[in-house]
Amino acid sequence: MPKGFTFLPSLALAAAMALPVAAQSQPDADTVVASVNGEDITLGHLILARAALPPEYQQVEDQALYDAILDQLIQQNLLRDALGDEMPRQVALTLENEERSLMAVTMIDRLTADAVTDEALQAAYDAQFADWEGGDEFDAAHILVETEDEAKEIKTDLDNGANFAETAKEKSTGPSGPNGGALGWFGAGQMVPEFEQAVMTLEPGQVSNPVQTQFGWHLIILNDKRKSQAPTLDAVRGELAQQIQRDVIAAKVAELTSAAKVERPEVEGLTPEIIKQLDLVQE
Repeated sequence: MPKGFTFLPSLALAAAMALPVAAQSQPDADTVVASVNGEDITLGHLILARAALPPEYQQVEDQALYDAILDQLIQQNLLRDALGDEMPRQVALTLENEERSLMAVTMIDRLTADAVTDEALQAAYDAQFADWEGGDEFDAAHILVETEDEAKEIKTDLDNGANFAETAKEKSTGPSGPNGGALGWFGAGQMVPEFEQAVMTLEPGQVSNPVQTQFGWHLIILNDKRKSQAPTLDAVRGELAQQIQRDVIAAKVAELTSAAKVERPEVEGLTPEIIKQLDLVQE
């Protein structure tokens, strides 16, 4: 159960706080659904409270969740009112942080709302991939055995004309053995360094000398190599959209920062670990 989402005994709250049914055709965010000591709780409050719940609570049946959230808000109002005009320091600071955050998010939403257009996406794609020079990709197969002597014997057989795929099926201990040792296409960084370095020295059709890795001893045949292709616009659309939004936000922050007066005074005794001291904001 999320923090703050516990309920007190009803104490007949449902009856005590019941309101006349409002005479209106269609409820909206300002529709009053309860009143506590003259302070209204609106449908908007309920909608936002529900939206903030973890996903598992949002699966609760609508009537039960509506009643639970409304009861919670009513009880919170009663408990808050019991404090009177007191505003604990940590509450005041938290409210300031929350307001700052929510207003910043609102500004960000406005900045980015119209930033991601087809034209902007195409321009970002062209800037990133117009001069694309793909990296090397390799299509290889291997035979994996436990000892160097075994690998040398197999290499002799291969040099004498043995079929690589059939030999892999018969003698390789690796998971690709039944498939003739085929590894498919892979690029830099996808294989352990010793294996990758050996592959990069081969020409198509060439079989390596025994190569040792943490898995054992390998004989590798390079079937083919190519340059990787640039991804399509659709494949990177999401990444480009995020980059466009980040750029718009960064530009606005830079503009605002240059026009603002931001001061960071030197404070004696202020060290980074001080932000762990919750007792400084507790009364």
